Amino acid sequence: MVQFSLPQHSKVNKRGKTYPVPAGAKNIRRFKIYRWSPDDAKNPRIDTFFIDIDNCGPMVLDVLITIKDEMDSSLTFRRSCREGICGSCAMNIDGTNTLACTKSIHDIKGDVKVYPLPHMYVIKDLVPDLSNFYEQYKKIKPWLQVDKSAVPNKEYKQSIEDREKLDGLYDCILCACCSTSCPSYWWNGDKYLGPATLLQAYRWIIDSRDNKTAERLDALNDPFKLYRCHTIMNCTNTCPKGLDPAKAIIKIKQLMVDMVRD
Repeated sequence: MVQFSLPQHSKVNKRGKTYPVPAGAKNIRRFKIYRWSPDDAKNPRIDTFFIDIDNCGPMVLDVLITIKDEMDSSLTFRRSCREGICGSCAMNIDGTNTLACTKSIHDIKGDVKVYPLPHMYVIKDLVPDLSNFYEQYKKIKPWLQVDKSAVPNKEYKQSIEDREKLDGLYDCILCACCSTSCPSYWWNGDKYLGPATLLQAYRWIIDSRDNKTAERLDALNDPFKLYRCHTIMNCTNTCPKGLDPAKAIIKIKQLMVDMVRD
């Protein structure tokens, strides 16, 4: 298990509010959840909730929804699809960055500890500020670029073999689990693009329909944008979709070498 540090707050009060055990509950699990609001000028705290698992869905997201609906309506978190597709509910659960909607309560032993993604500024509770993350994504121009003008009612065709090269890349849902697990991104998040953005960059670099490969590689040829990666492998180990950002980054570096040789 990859263990990460707390979000960017100096002090966390481990003795936050403890909510009562639900009446008549028999199958109890304890959840310790990070809480912080910019409105009360208080330090972050850890609130404790007791959940009757027999009356709750099996995923951590089900627990968070139960808490918000039945115990504390002020608990704030992102969610949308509930199917591991949108990436909205990415957070740090039991010491690992993952998706709350696909993380089973039954896979966790003991108390369930839930924090926002690490080393990100927190907007409120479990909601990190991803503004910089999305700005970096925009910098790689994540769309098809071609010299020729688009022909109405025509497709940019691609062979089956070339399409298969995109498997394991286009699947990325930009949940930021990998980037926020990366020490290099923690230290140089303002300059280093991070695993998620670089995986997305490689997805467009090797797309046979795109003819801006040289320009894309040239834009990444920077001491910080690409080469801050030290192949620590946290990104690959924590990806909830089972993707391999570290491999994509290595492939980009190999293409850089080939470009210099040419």
